Formats: sequence, structure tokens, C-alpha cells
Amino acid sequence: MSLTQIEAARAGEITPEMEFCAKRECLAPELVRDEVAAGRMVIPANKVHLAGRLEPMCIGIAACCKINANIGNSAVTSDAGGELEKLHAAIHFGADTVMDLSTGKDIDRIRREIIDASPVPIGTVPIYQMLEELGGHIEDMKPQHFLDMVEHQAKQGVDYMTVHCGVLLEHLHLTTGRVTGIVSRGGSLIAKWMIAHRKQNPLYEHFDELCEIMRQYDVTWSLGDGLRPGCLADASDAAQFAELDVLGELVPRSWKIGAQVMVEGPGHVPMDQIDMNVKKQIEICHGAPFYVLGPLVTDIAPGYDHITSAIGAAMAGWSGAAMLCYVTPKEHLGLPNRNDVRQGVIAYKIAAHAADVARGRPGARDRDDALSKARFEFDWNEQFRLSLDPELAREYHDETLPQDTFKSAHFCSMCGPKYCSMKITEDIRKMADGEELVALGASSR
Repeated sequence: MSLTQIEAARAGEITPEMEFCAKRECLAPELVRDEVAAGRMVIPANKVHLAGRLEPMCIGIAACCKINANIGNSAVTSDAGGELEKLHAAIHFGADTVMDLSTGKDIDRIRREIIDASPVPIGTVPIYQMLEELGGHIEDMKPQHFLDMVEHQAKQGVDYMTVHCGVLLEHLHLTTGRVTGIVSRGGSLIAKWMIAHRKQNPLYEHFDELCEIMRQYDVTWSLGDGLRPGCLADASDAAQFAELDVLGELVPRSWKIGAQVMVEGPGHVPMDQIDMNVKKQIEICHGAPFYVLGPLVTDIAPGYDHITSAIGAAMAGWSGAAMLCYVTPKEHLGLPNRNDVRQGVIAYKIAAHAADVARGRPGARDRDDALSKARFEFDWNEQFRLSLDPELAREYHDETLPQDTFKSAHFCSMCGPKYCSMKITEDIRKMADGEELVALGASSR
């Protein structure tokens, strides 16, 4: 069996995938290798997907901050065509990875088509499909059911999997005083199984066996936070941090077996607690990449949660989160459609880019500076080209000034030709050069 990325890195080898990631990130291949070896970076690249369309990418603090887009059908709506449409939208607008969270019918065919069509890594939550095959009765699960499902999805080419191994029986009483209880679907299912059987979490007890499956296909762990807070009132509580301590125990166990691992983080956190949460995770989980679900910084904006969460996501990325899981306007309200995916991806591309700029990543601000220059020079087409969403930028401009002549006009419809401050600044510079302005300033004192 060939080495996994972390095994190869620890043996001093630079794999073709590391080379590819280094080129994409403008990093030295040796740095990528060393970060993967240390566990601070993962390259989610299932060997099956690698043989198909996958273009390797890396997630880690030394790389650009990444974003994930969730798609997937439900028992209520959507089919393979609809999910492929959402996949294409997510990738077109800049998602670095996509998770298929299908919980309805025909999951196998939908996932197979998604993996076959996707150049970005695909993630899943295996318990969803396993539950569907059990007819929705989690109490009927046996550990082998779950092991078989993980292997089945690995054989399909899934690049990373969320598994809720850290929710233990002794944690459940810590959730009884919560406002929203256990909001993770996977976490709540495992909790229900433990209560029904009065036994410990079987995913925790069979962790090493799961690791062996992950290692065989080089599937990356995404250790799920099954006890994440579902509202501000529940943030940073004893249940959340009890599970985090277990995830910190599982990270080195995964490394020892040769499986790559990242760790998922909380979904609803007040702004003043975000930095603490990120730094606490990095410390407890030995530097493994942190994959943050949001976080939403307020609970009062259904329909706008892509905005409330992007605020928290930018702050989390600044503090050291390696990947941000998007939220769409439909969060808490319904299954997102293609336009919701577009809005969620763009909101999170903004958050991730802002985090890279704040972290001082070399070259992160180049695009901002180029767009600012184009804006001052009234080069409208270049502004559109450099925008995260060129189609929308052009559409908004053309609502009022659609003619081609206005693509070189030194004003927009907001200020008009007489009140544009940048046009006035141009006039000032023509009237007096920099040295004369300095002299005028000195003479006025």
C-alpha cells in the first residue's frame, strides 16, 4: 500500500500533490512537506479521486485561508441535476472544497456524479447515508454498519469525512441546560444511540479501525464537533470544551496510524469569544488545521446568516482558522438553491481574503491594490475583472449606465460628473503637483 501524504512527508518525501499545492500557494515544496509532516497542514486527496479529476489543494495555517461549500439533497427536495448545478456554482464562485450532505434518496448516485464532476475535494458525513439505509432508526446501528459505510464512501473517492468521535456518554448531561441542546445532526444521532443502548460512543471505541480505513485510501479526518453551540447562549460551555479535549486526544492517535486530520469548530460564538476559541483549539489539538463552521456572531438575522457568519468567519480566519465552512441565506430556514450557494460562497471568499490580508500573507493584498488603482483610474472593465463576483459588479453598474461609453466615464451614477471625489482629486493633481502642494501646506502654517 502506498504511503499517505503525512507518511510520505514524515519520510522526507515531496509528493506530486505537495508540489502541486506549493505551486498553487506560492510556497516552497519543502515548507508544504514540513507542514504536512507536522500535522499543521492536510492535503485531502483520496487516491480514488486523484485518479479522476481532483486537483490537489492544501488546508493549513501556512496556506491561504480556504472555504467550504455545503450542498446535498434532503428528504424534501433536490435531485442529482440540482446538486450538480450547485456544485458548479460553488466551484465557479471560488469554493475550495465541497461537502455532499445528502440525506434523501439516491445518495449513492448523487455522490458518484458529484465526485466524477469535481476538481475540488469532496467531503461527507457518513452517518447520514448509513441512517438512510437503516430506515432512519439510529438505534439499529451496529459499529460494523458505520465501518462499512466509511469504507464504501472511501471507495467512491470521498476526500474527507466528518465523524463525531468525540461525543462521549459522560458529556451528555452537560447539554441539558442548553437553550438549543445538541444542534449537530451527527452529534444528536450518536447521543440518541448512546442513550438508547446505555453504551459509550462506538465511533470513539472503534477509532483506530476507522483510522485504518482512512489510511488505506488517504481520506482526511474532519473530526466533527458534535456538541458545538447552536446559539450565542450556549457558546464556550462545558459540553463544547469537554468534546474538544477528546478531539485533542484523537489527533495524535490519527497521526500515529498515518491518517491526516483536521478539527471542526463551533458554529455560534459572540465576537469577543472567537479569538479565544480558535487559539484554544490550536493548543488542545496540537496545531491540527481548524475548520470553523461559521461562526455566527448574532442569532437575530434569519435570511441574512451568510452575513452574520461571515463576520465571525473573518475574525476566526484572522485568529488562525485554516478553513471556513460557509453559511447561506437559507441557514435555519431551508435547503439552499444555486443562488443561495453563490451568495454564501462570495460572502466567505470575502471573509477568507480579509483574513489573509489581516494575517499579512505575502501577496494577499495585491488584488485589492490593483482594483483600487483601476477604480481611481476609472477603468471600469478592470474593476469588474478583479471583482470576486464580476457578473454582479457589472450588472449593478449597468443598471443605470449600460452604454459602452460609460465604461470609460470618470464618474458613476452615484456621484455623477460634478461630485465624484476621485475626479475632483484628478483635477487637483492637474492644478498642482505634489511638491507645490507641500509648499502650499508649509506656507499656510
